[in-house]
Amino acid sequence: MAWATMTSKGQVTVPKEVRDSLSLVAGSAVDFSWVDGVWVMRRAMTSVRSLRGCVPPPQRPVSLDDMDDAVAQGASETMGR
Repeated sequence: MAWATMTSKGQVTVPKEVRDSLSLVAGSAVDFSWVDGVWVMRRAMTSVRSLRGCVPPPQRPVSLDDMDDAVAQGASETMGR
């Protein structure tokens, strides 16, 4: 069982085993819910908008023909398995 002590400012350090289990890092959001008479803490679901900027923009514009060719090539590779 993991436990922690609250500071006079109402802050609690989440024990390492709990952080690791929930994959929490600095800046992670958590939700608190009242479930069957018990407070439950879980990693908060984040919006897909938070992923903006994770993938760099393409080096050059991609045409519809290029996209169609890539889809066709991927389909032929998948069918050949």
